[in-house]
Amino acid sequence: MRALSLTLLLAASLAAADREDRLAARNVFDFSTVADPHISADGKRIAYVRNFSDIMTDTRHSNLWMINFDGSDNRPLTSGNFNDTAPRWSPTGDRILYISNRSGQSQIYVRWMDTGQTARVTNVEEAPGGPSWSPDGTQIAFSMLVPEKPRQIGDIPPAPPGAKWAEPGKIIDRLVYRFNGVGYLKPGNRHLFVVPADGGAARQISTGNFSHGSAGNPGGDVVWTPDGKSLLFAADRVPDAEYEPRETDIYEFSIADGSVKQLTRRKGPDHAPAISPDGRQIAYAGFDEKYQGYQVTKLYVMNRDGSGVRVLSDALDRDAGNPQWAADGKGVFFTYDDQGNSKLGLYSLDGALRRLTGNLGGTGSAYPGNVAFTVARNGAFAATYTRPNVPSEIAAATVSDPALRPITAVNRGLLAQKKIGEVEEIWFNSSKDERKIEGWIIKPPDFNPSRKYPLILEIHGGPFSNYGDRFDLEKQVWSAKDYVVLYTNPRGSTSYGAEFGNLIHHSYPGDDFYDLNSGVDVVISKGYIDPNNLFVTGGSGGGVLTCWTIGHTTRFRAAAALYPVINWYSFVLTTDIMELVEKVWFPGLPWDHAMEYEKRSLLSVVGNVKTPTMVLTGEEDFRTPMSESEQYYQALKLRKVEAVLVRVPGEPHGIQRLPSHHMEKMLYVLGWFEQHRGS
Repeated sequence: MRALSLTLLLAASLAAADREDRLAARNVFDFSTVADPHISADGKRIAYVRNFSDIMTDTRHSNLWMINFDGSDNRPLTSGNFNDTAPRWSPTGDRILYISNRSGQSQIYVRWMDTGQTARVTNVEEAPGGPSWSPDGTQIAFSMLVPEKPRQIGDIPPAPPGAKWAEPGKIIDRLVYRFNGVGYLKPGNRHLFVVPADGGAARQISTGNFSHGSAGNPGGDVVWTPDGKSLLFAADRVPDAEYEPRETDIYEFSIADGSVKQLTRRKGPDHAPAISPDGRQIAYAGFDEKYQGYQVTKLYVMNRDGSGVRVLSDALDRDAGNPQWAADGKGVFFTYDDQGNSKLGLYSLDGALRRLTGNLGGTGSAYPGNVAFTVARNGAFAATYTRPNVPSEIAAATVSDPALRPITAVNRGLLAQKKIGEVEEIWFNSSKDERKIEGWIIKPPDFNPSRKYPLILEIHGGPFSNYGDRFDLEKQVWSAKDYVVLYTNPRGSTSYGAEFGNLIHHSYPGDDFYDLNSGVDVVISKGYIDPNNLFVTGGSGGGVLTCWTIGHTTRFRAAAALYPVINWYSFVLTTDIMELVEKVWFPGLPWDHAMEYEKRSLLSVVGNVKTPTMVLTGEEDFRTPMSESEQYYQALKLRKVEAVLVRVPGEPHGIQRLPSHHMEKMLYVLGWFEQHRGS
């Protein structure tokens, strides 16, 4: 407790000592991001979501805004501390639908653009998702949970009149019964619905004991066919679907009678259907399941009836996603990550690739995410945009001139007052096999190369993900405290192709340590790092590699492992992604492959650890549950290694649900490192 108290005091003193001309953790309340742009059919106006935080209630909210394609007349469509999301233009551009919780429960609303009048068009008890207009603008499709009565065991008598009994026990009989960020799942399945665009009773289209999307992955927008007679959606409509987490196919549902037709049939995920303007072809993304840790997602096109499947992106060794048809039906727009940068491409139907632009995304993190784009009939398009010095903006361009031009400035007021750290891209060779590894260095504001700075190595999670040249608030806050921050894409990272991504297949954590350690050596060789003040941290898979790193070297003065996996055996039996882990990350169930699980366990190297370590996890983390962090903390304490455990109440994986907790996470890491800095 004494060590933790010192950490808290140091975190508080760090906050008090913030320089006004630099970013600080408390600026999380001032920080905004944009998301989900949708352009009107004529290409003149863009509706988008603006996310913000309220410092007085410690909550996150979102409103809708609209801006002209040329960047003029940027104004709010909604306001207030609500969550307004999913703006979608009607086919004629006279209305916008969106989802809002302003009535206390998420519902679908429609706003008339000429008058601003707004009507609630649903009155449902569960949150709708993936809304989309019918081609004639008279109906709206969406997906929603249809609850079922929970399983009953035993004849439990009711409480006597006026009595106050405790809540009854919850009976759980599904493999996936809780999900990170959502909580314990209600019994039932998600189904497809349509509702009149001017309001009325919603009508269920899909049926059966199958879930069309899930609480953690609703499945995207419901897709109408151009004739307005059918819906397209990706789902797993097979018995025991929860035992195949990456198994989905594309289905067509009749609006008239709910009859269903399966369009794709293979082992593996087929998803994100997009139908051509003439209704004759469907583009989608997917791959053949080989139960590898990483598989490249390809872009496909098939005929409307599911025949004639062909791969467009076979020559592109990168993940393809978010397909959208060009207005002339001659090509498909899509997104992909390449060497840590999210890009927009256009495939013609003969397989010719045109690389349009890059720098998509913008979550305030170096991770890929919030990658969204929207294309009008005239070739004008809008996308989310980020750079190392641009957190999150809406940008616009045209297919003929595709260089993105930011048209919003949602963080202009904040960044005008702050100096931020310069980001430098580096490439280096791994000491393991001389393989080329990419990374980035953030230097403190007012950087002086003649000084000796402490270094933070920050490791990404996933593990199949990537960092890139994107703005990262947390790392900028650390650099503002005069730390140099290094983050890299070690082997296993995505955006470098299938071979590089699968170097850690059934061998994670492992040789990625050499990539990370080599990056530290390279930055030290630049001459401005104090080799006696090296620190290491990371979250999720980065927390795994933090613990693996300090199990293999004592060069770091302190470590902060955020929401790590420690014991793969217990992890499979407590995480919300158990089927993915045992089928893909390991060769099978832990009791059948005990040695495989043991040799990659962080407990297998905890006996080597001498580094003072903080372990920090949210108490509602169902991805890497608190029990994992507790095992590591207690193992360190049993060995009398200096350690603290920080439990963050109410937080799922990532610890960003509440702005104050996000702020505290940054300060706990800084405070722990400051406590262990040498002179």
